[in-house]
Amino acid sequence: MKKEPKNTKIFLTIFPYWDPMIPPMGITSLKQYIQQYGYNVITEDLIVKKECLDFYTEYFRILGRHIPYEKQGNFRNIGHDVLQNQLMAHVNYKNKKDYIDLTIDVVYKHYYHKVDENCINELIELLDSFYDMLQVYFLKRVEEEKPDIIGCTLYKCTTPVSLYMFKKVREKFPHIKLIAGGGTFNESHSPDSPSFDSLLSYSEGFVDHYFLGQGEILLLKYLRNDLDENQRVYSREDIGGRILGFEEQKNPDFSNLNLDVYPCMSATSSASCIYNCSFCVSKKVNGDYRKKDPKLVVEEMIDLYKLHGHQLFFMTDSLINPVINDLAKEFIKSDVALYYDAYFKVDDPSADINNTLLWRRGGLYRVRLGAESGSQKILDEMNKLITPDQIRATVKSLAYAGIKVTTYWVIGHPGETEEDFQATLDLIEELKNDIFQAECNYFLYHYSKQGSDHEWAKDRMPLYDQKYDDMLIFKHWTLDRSPLREETFNRVHRFEAHCRKLGIPNPYSLNDYYYADKRWEELHKNAVPSMVAFKDYKTVINECKNIGQVDYAENLIQYDGDFEF
Repeated sequence: MKKEPKNTKIFLTIFPYWDPMIPPMGITSLKQYIQQYGYNVITEDLIVKKECLDFYTEYFRILGRHIPYEKQGNFRNIGHDVLQNQLMAHVNYKNKKDYIDLTIDVVYKHYYHKVDENCINELIELLDSFYDMLQVYFLKRVEEEKPDIIGCTLYKCTTPVSLYMFKKVREKFPHIKLIAGGGTFNESHSPDSPSFDSLLSYSEGFVDHYFLGQGEILLLKYLRNDLDENQRVYSREDIGGRILGFEEQKNPDFSNLNLDVYPCMSATSSASCIYNCSFCVSKKVNGDYRKKDPKLVVEEMIDLYKLHGHQLFFMTDSLINPVINDLAKEFIKSDVALYYDAYFKVDDPSADINNTLLWRRGGLYRVRLGAESGSQKILDEMNKLITPDQIRATVKSLAYAGIKVTTYWVIGHPGETEEDFQATLDLIEELKNDIFQAECNYFLYHYSKQGSDHEWAKDRMPLYDQKYDDMLIFKHWTLDRSPLREETFNRVHRFEAHCRKLGIPNPYSLNDYYYADKRWEELHKNAVPSMVAFKDYKTVINECKNIGQVDYAENLIQYDGDFEF
């Protein structure tokens, strides 16, 4: 017999750590969808709890004291993998000496500098207090809310803490159903990887069910007892492959969250990707590319603005190029000025200043541009379908319009030589005044789902010694092919040093963004407003409506190429 909705209370949460730029989309979208059927749903984002953010800051303060500046590279980005591994090992170790040795090895294989035991003991003490604090807080919240079901979103970085807290909840509240879903099943814990099997085995007894992929319909079916309770993993196959169409999705329900702590609101205008880059998982995971009606996107964003006051948005699309023209035109027609930050691809339309000025007037605030490499050989290996000349033209055209250009670069892609890497450094130097931010990511191999994973599988090998498996639970992989991991990280360090020398920032804190924005305003007459300007929700910013051309268009490269949407 099915339960009546009023008798089922659901507590959805996300545990540390994930980027707190936007409110969590997964749990708030589930809340919106499920509660319309009468279920009582509450949400809580523990990432932005002050004590959790303080721990995060202190962790990197300690680590930073023990890593030489010239070895820090993209310090926070690299450090997230260190933190994730230590969070997992911390709750699984039986021998402290082995735990210390493992953590030293983890740090070394990310910075290629050996820290001493004093550093690790400081971190261990910090993790002790963090886990104690979070356990006391969350168990108290569960006692207060008395839910029938607790669900959490799993990403790679949130998995260790999520599993620990679910284990503690099961010990104290054995009657509560514990369920999980999230983005980790697209990459590090994909169902066809050994890590997925390890996850199921490790969590046996305290995670009742896993939901793979889009969760709204699956969760509703589960609540209605339309899914087999004895089945531990649910996916689209259990609902006939159905997905929720864009027209069926409403704005997420953020009612339980303090939205003042997030720099941006979130919105979505498409799903999947039309490309299949070698290192990316989007195409394989999300299937065919789908676009949302731009009028509906704009209406929903305006509704969120009127409800919550945020003018700055982050688009969750894999890339926004195929929809940007229609989106900008819809905003230009509207009376409301909103600004949005989005992932972007180098292409021919982006090299046309008539387009970039249109997008600027339509609210495009910042692009996260996948430049990836300055070497044509490596761009071809990545299946990027672009050239260095197209990168030049796109960066210059976007910067001319004043749109912040954050460039992403993959360092150490299989086959990258010193000559290829130098081509990347040279291209960045050439474009330094038109790059708002340069962020490099070391090439990260996933067991499956990447565009070219089948080509690399023969060269994969474990990153850590087998003796540490009981602490780490999940396997981590590297490739036994050039460039090897140590050389890749050496290049990461050199990349960051090169950008610092050129004055190109890679901001993380609000203070960093303040100085990065000042630099951008000095370089570009059409510069978008600073991020700090959007913190005052009472002040309406609408300068994008009046953007026109400035007087140095003749200096732009106009690329006449073949790659177009």
